[in-house]
Amino acid sequence: MATRWGICGAGNISHDFCVALKTLSHEDHQIVAVAARSLESAKKFAKTHGIPTAYGSYQELVKDANIDVVYIGVLHTHHLQVGLLFLNAGKNVLCEKPFAMNLREVKHLISAARENNVFLMEAVWSRCFPVYAEVGRLLSENTVGEVKMVKVYFGLPLLDRERATQKEQGGGALMDIGIYCLQFALMVFKEERPESIHATGVLLPSGVDESMVVVLKFSGNRMAICACTIACDLPNDATICGSKGMIRVAHPMHCPTTLEVKGKETEFPLPEPGLPLNFNNSTGLRYEAEEVRRCLLKGLKESIKMSLTDSELLIEIMDEARRQVGVVYEQDSQ
Repeated sequence: MATRWGICGAGNISHDFCVALKTLSHEDHQIVAVAARSLESAKKFAKTHGIPTAYGSYQELVKDANIDVVYIGVLHTHHLQVGLLFLNAGKNVLCEKPFAMNLREVKHLISAARENNVFLMEAVWSRCFPVYAEVGRLLSENTVGEVKMVKVYFGLPLLDRERATQKEQGGGALMDIGIYCLQFALMVFKEERPESIHATGVLLPSGVDESMVVVLKFSGNRMAICACTIACDLPNDATICGSKGMIRVAHPMHCPTTLEVKGKETEFPLPEPGLPLNFNNSTGLRYEAEEVRRCLLKGLKESIKMSLTDSELLIEIMDEARRQVGVVYEQDSQ
């Protein structure tokens, strides 16, 4: 039986997610409904993607009994409110990253999922890529020896986009793209809580971070350096440095198709999209959809690839980094 998807939000990332779903077997994944804030937007989106049902409100999608799981692709400042709407109605949820605006909100979402006994996962799609699975295997086999340093860089010129620069929209380098850097470091160090967090950054006039560097120190004198910016391009790769060599996850680090181990490259090609995409390598969103289906078929309430505990630690570190740099959102005082 196919996993029946409901799409919440008719924006760019929801478009790409639907394109990615269409690269999977129709017998496994079907998009049965989409909801937007206006019926016109929902109908236009449904026509583009061949979705049979369109709703002009999220509340209508909540009531649709033919949906197995809801993909939430709305602006992350609305993740808490919208996420609770579906979770409290007993719907399984895959919610775009960042899960929410701070640790308090994330804990609220997780609590609702557990109280209602439903599946919940933060859509950090990187965690589901074959390259990341291969990195995990190499580390478990001690291929590069003892890991001493992780370096992750992610930067894009996004200063012309309000979503990335305005505080009211949850903008800032860390929330938008820096999250990918931190999650990679935590994955390598097996979700260990860092002994120390040191962050510095540059703020825009709007009060969000244009650039930020976060240094994490782990037990055994191991470190991670995570740099992100919305002002310019960075190498957009990740390097794991061990006592016996290096592993490099090549550009783009957050949705990779190339892995370099001790100088030898291996390619992991993605399927071609059926429609134009808004973001690089977005057909890779198929991997998180496959992970959700796997979990639902097994009756799991969270994924081991991106567990709810992983999401809590990730946002906790982000909160502390923001505190040190001075990025404060309205949600932090609520």
